[in-house]
Amino acid sequence: MKIKNFKWSCFAIIAVATMPSCSEDVLDVDPQGSIIESDYYQNEGEAYSGLISVYDMLRKHSGGFENTMAMLNAGSDDFFAGGGNATDGAGIQSFSNYSISPSTLPSSFWNDFYQGIFKANTLLTKLPDVPMDETVKARFAAEAMALRAYYYFELITQFKSIPLITAPLTTEQYYSTTQAERSAVYAQIESDLLAAINNLPGTITISNEGGRFTKGAAQGLLGKVYLYQHKNSEAAAILAEVNGTPGATNQYGNHLLTNFADLWDLNNKYNAESLLESAHTSAGNTTWDNWGWGSDEGNTFSLMLGPRGYNAISPTAPHYLSGWSFNTATLDLVNDMQGDPRFNETILDMTALVTSGQATYTPANNDTGYFLKKFMPTTSDIIPGGGVQDLNYAQNTYIIRLADTYLLEAEALGGSGPRAQALLDAVRARVGLPSVPVSLPAIAHERRMELAGEGHRWRDLVRTGQAASELASRGFIAGKHEFWPIPLRETENTLIVQDPAYN
Repeated sequence: MKIKNFKWSCFAIIAVATMPSCSEDVLDVDPQGSIIESDYYQNEGEAYSGLISVYDMLRKHSGGFENTMAMLNAGSDDFFAGGGNATDGAGIQSFSNYSISPSTLPSSFWNDFYQGIFKANTLLTKLPDVPMDETVKARFAAEAMALRAYYYFELITQFKSIPLITAPLTTEQYYSTTQAERSAVYAQIESDLLAAINNLPGTITISNEGGRFTKGAAQGLLGKVYLYQHKNSEAAAILAEVNGTPGATNQYGNHLLTNFADLWDLNNKYNAESLLESAHTSAGNTTWDNWGWGSDEGNTFSLMLGPRGYNAISPTAPHYLSGWSFNTATLDLVNDMQGDPRFNETILDMTALVTSGQATYTPANNDTGYFLKKFMPTTSDIIPGGGVQDLNYAQNTYIIRLADTYLLEAEALGGSGPRAQALLDAVRARVGLPSVPVSLPAIAHERRMELAGEGHRWRDLVRTGQAASELASRGFIAGKHEFWPIPLRETENTLIVQDPAYN
């Protein structure tokens, strides 16, 4: 197990004592003027810093070039990899055309989440001995368990077989760890979430605590965990706790936003529909020197989406910022969304802007003339400050939002019955669409329209067994591409065994 790229700050010094050394034959010197792991976690402030470091990896969702959203979109039938050319990012290109292999999949999709798990394990090990208020301590532990559960869920849905690690490892254990049964990983995820829910707040009432785990976020994640194991009755029950009465405000104060467009407002972070977000800020003042190394705070996904060479030549043209042309929309998605009220907030029609003489751009790889608009930066998103502006976009992205959990519950209910109908109707009514008879195909269609570009579609296809048929033209092979290969470096000098489908 190789853990790398730690953020060397007060939030990550916990890693020092258990990082593997290059040799056993080293000089043991007492550190001077520095803090080591054995001296840390002496008070609540240090425990809180440790907790923040566990949250750090949530930014993997949309931060850095190797972010989860861009990657998962690229493997779906809704988007291509895009980018400057067919070799722009070997990992994302190979997933999009299903030539993915152990040597092309970036290691970060494996080891970044294990970094988060490592930090959670360390905090959970140290917390019992920290002198602090027991109620606060219980909340910190609950958040660490919920985050560990989320990181394991990301791993187990992308890789067929993974190690299950619930305590800090010694040097020797890094290289002798083996993989666990999938059922054991899921059991640990469930256990962590069930334990966490009781000690998490229902709502966040302090303004600077936005983004911390709540009961609703943990329950929403647990509902997904159940559904991915086809435990439909359990999923429906826990998701009902989150969703409440369809279309109304739930027990925690969450509800669907009235205006779909408000979901994409840069200044509307942690809104009433949001359950869990990947947080970004321009305050990190990121430059090319530290971008992608764990200390950058900006939303790289936004930068990746903009059309290359975008140039507004008419005062009526939208003021988008030029980007890297990743995740170009497929014509299949564009055609299916025609006439849907969410189209204009989801898709940018560059072809129409060029044809009308309002703007120009430079067509690149997989160009269709259509781009993902939800998270695309505009000139109004520029926040004065240090660093490189392209690397410091501050828009948050949703990991779980209420429309998602509404439709998941409707699916868990088998796509039938009055409650499933009400859940589907509520999502459609928000954008002015009439009721349609509820069914599993109707729910799948609604998820595609509502959540397009948010990283859900590929997993939806795999979970429901539709990937082989919907992605056959892209090269998807049933029995192989439901999971990613384990990155090559993770199987070198370890006991980690590659998925046989990729041997």
